[in-house]
Amino acid sequence: MVTKHKNIIINGKHDKPILVDVFYKKPKTQQPIVIFCHGYKGFKDWGAWDLTGEAFAKAGFFFVKFNFSHNGGTIEQPIDFPDLEAFGYNNYIKELDDLTSVLDFITAPDFEYKAYVDSDRITLIGHSRGGGITMIKTSEDSRISKLITWASVSDYESRFPKEEAFETWKEEGVFFIENGRTKQQMPHYFEFYTSFIENKERLTIAKATKNINAPHLIIHGTKDPTVTMQEGKDLHSWNPQSELFLVEGADHVFGAKHPWESVDMPKDLLRVVKKSIDFAVF
Repeated sequence: MVTKHKNIIINGKHDKPILVDVFYKKPKTQQPIVIFCHGYKGFKDWGAWDLTGEAFAKAGFFFVKFNFSHNGGTIEQPIDFPDLEAFGYNNYIKELDDLTSVLDFITAPDFEYKAYVDSDRITLIGHSRGGGITMIKTSEDSRISKLITWASVSDYESRFPKEEAFETWKEEGVFFIENGRTKQQMPHYFEFYTSFIENKERLTIAKATKNINAPHLIIHGTKDPTVTMQEGKDLHSWNPQSELFLVEGADHVFGAKHPWESVDMPKDLLRVVKKSIDFAVF
């Protein structure tokens, strides 16, 4: 039976808390750890991510997922985006720092669930934008044993506004993206760009991917309309030791949506999870 604890509060480095969920089996001890990082306009409770956590726990892993501190959620309302100001001030460095905080929390000597985990066996999973964060982190942090990316981006810089839109952003200090589901106008302040430029060498995913020594599984849907399959192929070309697994006909979220009301995962996500579990086994 899977035990889960949701909305554990840990302190981040940027004046915002990080909410963490854990899934595991009792009385099993020394379970390998899997840490899941959500993507852009995402959150830990999106769609079928709870079902994903349960599947990993049933397979013998200690599964962790969390909200990035500036993803727009709050302690009181971790789902969707009540704090758009925080969302607007998010950047890639903050997300890398948040992931470090989660890793430090999980591997600390006084971790509440220490009896259940093997902190020498840690796998990161990153979806979409979170994939880039996990690749950079894996290239930097020797605590990470394995890496799995789902529908991951291969480049951050290309996603910034261009030409006239960029000049308007620079002049006005903010641009807005509409959330197709909630219809919220979600801000990005210009410091999102300046933070990237100041840290461009570190935040270049191609460079990080070439420096990954851990086993890396790259999963991508062939019909992904958000992050093209070519980006997955590019990641594989930069790290030829990686494994590329293409899911025929799958979209960016592998058939899931929010809210997800079924007790079963969509078939494409189930396939992704099964492949990921097999890869993550030590």
